[in-house]
Amino acid sequence: MRGVVFNGERELEIASFDDPVPGPGEVVLEMKASGMCGSDLKFYRAPAGEALAAFGLSGDGARIIAGHEPCGVVAAAGPDVTRFREGDRVMVFHYDGCGFCDLCRTGWTQMCERGAAIFGATAHGGHADYLKVPARTLVPLPDELSFTAGAAISCGTGTAFGALVRLDLTARDTIAIFGQGPVGQSAVQLAAAMGAEVIAVDIAAERVAKATEFGAAHAIDSSASDPVEAIRELTGGKGVTRALDCSGAPAARAAAVRAAARWGRVAFVGEGGEVTLNVSPEVIRKQLTILGSYTFSIAGQADCARFVARHGVEVDKLFTDRWQLADAERAYREFDKQTGGKAVFEI
Repeated sequence: MRGVVFNGERELEIASFDDPVPGPGEVVLEMKASGMCGSDLKFYRAPAGEALAAFGLSGDGARIIAGHEPCGVVAAAGPDVTRFREGDRVMVFHYDGCGFCDLCRTGWTQMCERGAAIFGATAHGGHADYLKVPARTLVPLPDELSFTAGAAISCGTGTAFGALVRLDLTARDTIAIFGQGPVGQSAVQLAAAMGAEVIAVDIAAERVAKATEFGAAHAIDSSASDPVEAIRELTGGKGVTRALDCSGAPAARAAAVRAAARWGRVAFVGEGGEVTLNVSPEVIRKQLTILGSYTFSIAGQADCARFVARHGVEVDKLFTDRWQLADAERAYREFDKQTGGKAVFEI
């Protein structure tokens, strides 16, 4: 079978691998969709030696196939697998852990006390014809949803949903969502479906212009105006009851905190970077709650899929670029520009 391997220095190859065979408790999926995520770019762009040493080679020297947003159909099931059968449409929870610690038992495998494997980074991922995973990592894909929607839910859309749940978002709330990449766009779609009034914020005019298409009531270009002042004007000076930063940019994080109303809640999902806050006036005296939200649990992924199906959230609208696996080199060259929306391999 074919599999995409990152070599570092913005180079990749479509390598040949043996077709996988499931062992006890394992399944082999025929891949149908494998999403491209912004976090893949750190491996794609990494120095060659660093990329290979950290993520291109496993302990036995085998190359690692990229892609941590897999979605497909069960092609074969190993011994002892009773929950899934051939032909089942499934997503993959893209982490695997020891299975016995408290965090694994509650579905937060990415936080496994013994360390988690990450499909597409430290274990084979979905940019391939087939993928072998433990059956315990599978999440049913509702019939109403496409495989591409399932790929989005397997990372970015699921991450947005997990953060909104942690924010306890309801139809009573006004939420500002900073960063309108695929995670932020997903958050806009989901928050609107939850009934909240959504204010989208980004520094890119083209993303600001698209925000209302995803359900935002208001969209702010923070490169042209102070987003905190604009949000206060929209909310009668009070600020938003909820704020979510999907960008990881220090300025956006600080603005999310400053834009929050008294007793508000703020979540950070954008990875990396730092933030400087004036703690007394911006946090303590506003009785603010600030939380971090790290992707989602395996149960949360299933909840997200059911919510998307039940509410008719058009996750497929996130995708601006659809590729075949044979076009992987060109696909990542284009994705590396970060000028489009969500991208996916349809296999």
